[in-house]
Amino acid sequence: MIETDILIIGAGPCGLFTVFEAGLVKLRCHLIDALPQPGGQLSEIYPKKPIYDIPGIPEILAGDLVTDLMEQIKPFKPGFTLGERTETIEKIEDGRFKVVTNRGTVHIAPVIAIAGGLGCFEPRKPPIPNISDFEDKGIEYIIKDPELYRDKKIVIAGGGDSALDWTIFLAEVASEITLVHRRKGFRGAPDSVEKVMQLAENGRIQLLTEAQIVGVNGNGKLDNVVIKHKETGEQQKTTDHFIPLFGLSPKLGPIAEWGLNIDKNAIEVDTFDYRTNIEGIYAIGDINTYPGKLKLILCGFHEATLMVQSAWKKLNPDKKLTLKYTTVQGVNGFEE
Repeated sequence: MIETDILIIGAGPCGLFTVFEAGLVKLRCHLIDALPQPGGQLSEIYPKKPIYDIPGIPEILAGDLVTDLMEQIKPFKPGFTLGERTETIEKIEDGRFKVVTNRGTVHIAPVIAIAGGLGCFEPRKPPIPNISDFEDKGIEYIIKDPELYRDKKIVIAGGGDSALDWTIFLAEVASEITLVHRRKGFRGAPDSVEKVMQLAENGRIQLLTEAQIVGVNGNGKLDNVVIKHKETGEQQKTTDHFIPLFGLSPKLGPIAEWGLNIDKNAIEVDTFDYRTNIEGIYAIGDINTYPGKLKLILCGFHEATLMVQSAWKKLNPDKKLTLKYTTVQGVNGFEE
C-alpha cells in the first residue's frame, strides 16, 4: 500500500509540474500513469515535436521538456506507479481516498489530482476503406522519430496545430512535403499558418486546400495516395509516407465511472482552485473543462499551482501558508 499527501493520476507535464509546486509547500506526491514512462503524450506520441509556448523557452522538443520537468522535481523525490491504469476510487472511513489500479496496487491519499490529459485516446483516422493495410507500412498517425522521414516524400493531411507544426518542422527534413487540407482556412495558431503559407510561397512545400485524401495504394507498402481536389478532381501522388493528423479521439475510460460531473469527455471544475464536484478531488490540464478553457501546457501549469495551494489549505486548516518566492528561498530551502 502506498500513502502520500497528493495522489496525481497522470504523469504528463501538468502532473509532473504539480510535484514541483507541492514540493515547495512540503507536500509529498505519488503519480500513477498507464504508460510505462513519465511524460504522457509528450513522451509516448510527440517526443520529437517542437513546443513553442513554454514561457522563456523559444523552442523545445516535447521529450526534452519532460526531461527538464523530471530534473526540476528530483529534489522532492516523488513516487511513481507506471504501466498501471487507475480503476477505482473510493472514500474510506478516515476521509481519505483509496485508489486501486488494474494490477491491484493500492494507494491512499487525502487529495487526488486528476491530470490525465485526454484520458484514453486513439488517433482519428480518415474514412479510407483499405487504410489499415498500410498502417506502419507508409502510413503513420503519430510522429515519434522525425529521422524516419529524412529525404523522403511525405503527404500530411490536416488543418490543426499538429499538421501545421509538423509541416514546418519536417520541411527541413523531408525531400518533399505536401500538406492537404479540406478547407481554405486552418484551425491552428496564426503564426504557424503564416509560416506554412510562407513555405508554400517559397516552393518549400506544396499546399493543397479544398482537397482531401480519398485513397491509398501500394504493393506491400504505400506507393501513392489519391487526392481529390474541389476543382481538378482526383489525381494520384507518389509518396513514401502519408501522415493523417486529425487529432485524437479521447475516451475517459474508468474516470467516467467515478461520480464526477462530466461534460463532453471532460471533467467540470471550479476555476477558483480547479476542484471537482467531489471534495478533495481536483482536475487539471486537458482533462478538465470550464468556460474559456484553453488546452495549453502553460494553462495546465497555472491550474496546478492554484490547485496545490488549495490542497495545502485543506490538509492544514489551522495553519497559514506564507508563499515564498523560489528566487529568494531557492528550491532546496523548501525541502524537509
